[in-house]
Amino acid sequence: MRFNAFITGFTGLLLLLQGCQQGVRQDNLQIENADAAVQTRTLGNGMKILVLENHRAPVVVSQVWYKVGGSYEYDGITGVSHALEHMMFKGTDTYPAGQFSEIIAANGGSENAFTGKDYTAYFQRIASDRLELCLKLEADRMRNLILDENEFKKEIEVIKEERRMRTDDDPTALAYEHFNAVAYLNSSYHQPIIGWMDDLDAMTIDDLAQWYKTWYAPNNATLVVAGDVMAENVFALAEKYFAQLEPSVIPQLKSRTEVRQHGERRLSIKAPAKVPYLMMGYKVPVLKTAAQPWEAYALEVLAGVLDGGDGSRITRHLVRGSEIASQAGAGYDLYNRQSSLFLLEGTPATNSTMEKLEAAMLTEVEKLRQQKPSDEELARVKAKVMSSAIYEQDSVFYQAMQLGILETINLGWEIKQDYMKNIQAVTADQVQAVAKKYLIRDTLTVAVLDPLPIEHQSKNKSAGVSVHGH
Repeated sequence: MRFNAFITGFTGLLLLLQGCQQGVRQDNLQIENADAAVQTRTLGNGMKILVLENHRAPVVVSQVWYKVGGSYEYDGITGVSHALEHMMFKGTDTYPAGQFSEIIAANGGSENAFTGKDYTAYFQRIASDRLELCLKLEADRMRNLILDENEFKKEIEVIKEERRMRTDDDPTALAYEHFNAVAYLNSSYHQPIIGWMDDLDAMTIDDLAQWYKTWYAPNNATLVVAGDVMAENVFALAEKYFAQLEPSVIPQLKSRTEVRQHGERRLSIKAPAKVPYLMMGYKVPVLKTAAQPWEAYALEVLAGVLDGGDGSRITRHLVRGSEIASQAGAGYDLYNRQSSLFLLEGTPATNSTMEKLEAAMLTEVEKLRQQKPSDEELARVKAKVMSSAIYEQDSVFYQAMQLGILETINLGWEIKQDYMKNIQAVTADQVQAVAKKYLIRDTLTVAVLDPLPIEHQSKNKSAGVSVHGH
């Protein structure tokens, strides 16, 4: 998940569905919205069920999303959401450790989980006639997980080794982690999803037990089922396995709005690496926090103008044209729970320098601030969005993820119906307006990965980080 922001560009949520209609109450299920593709109900205990019927292949994707992730954590317990994700596979009284995965595999399916800033999700891919098995297993571990001290001691060491391999010994990931920690001061996005190593060292089984008790409840979860199923059958299975689970009192999170930045921030990360790496991030709103919703869609289009394929400005001017960068890009994610960053990143070409790359990036930003993009550019960006939307309809898993993310960050799945319409409505004036308003030096954070010799890695595992504020 750590490079989530860089791969967001125009994989946005799509206009696939139209014509929502209101439903009626049936038993203890409330039909809230329904259309030809997505149907939703809410169980009496507050758990929401979304079903996306797709009968092209006899398979189904089942996902359970919890409204909790790295950004819900506080100092001292960072990484607890991810650690609990690992422990969710350690068994219940009914299905002891390891049986969950074994049962799914024995039935020809696959399963896994992932933790993000704003959510934790568990999923299975399986033949559609085996869906009931997935729901039965997920319902069991939602409320009946055994958190064993010995299992935790083993698993936390696995997590620490994961951190060493994927962050501490990966110079780009390490740089990105420090970059976030400096770019955000009091937003909980400043802390790593996997957690700081000191917090992992100090973590206890009681930390996980409290986290599980607090957040893992039906009224804090959404079940998304997509594939070769009938919605009414899914609702009946959800009623059978989840409806009897007791809801919890879910805490209301205190606001952690990022404080105003009063000047450019810079940091240098020294770590063993083959090439230098540049990261630049401007403070920007997302759809949930924008003064006007159109600003988020305009920032999405702005990212496409800079980095929307071979015809984008960064590729034409920095990679192919001047050959200042060997690779470079831009990214923005309008679907976050808190305000985020508009990101630029790149590696200088062999005959270039980090200073030239940063200057070239800033020049491209300034051009957009001074002159709005052409009609041709906007048409290209919007055409790319349309083609991506058509292509992404082939992935049932991705469509289910769209629904899960939107529900879990409290935007509501229905908002994806407006994505294309709102992208198409973005004007050149609006793109220039958000560039002028948000891409300013006083909200910029710049991080530079300064490579040390690779052989230095074995001698000194700790990277050096220096931070400068202006």
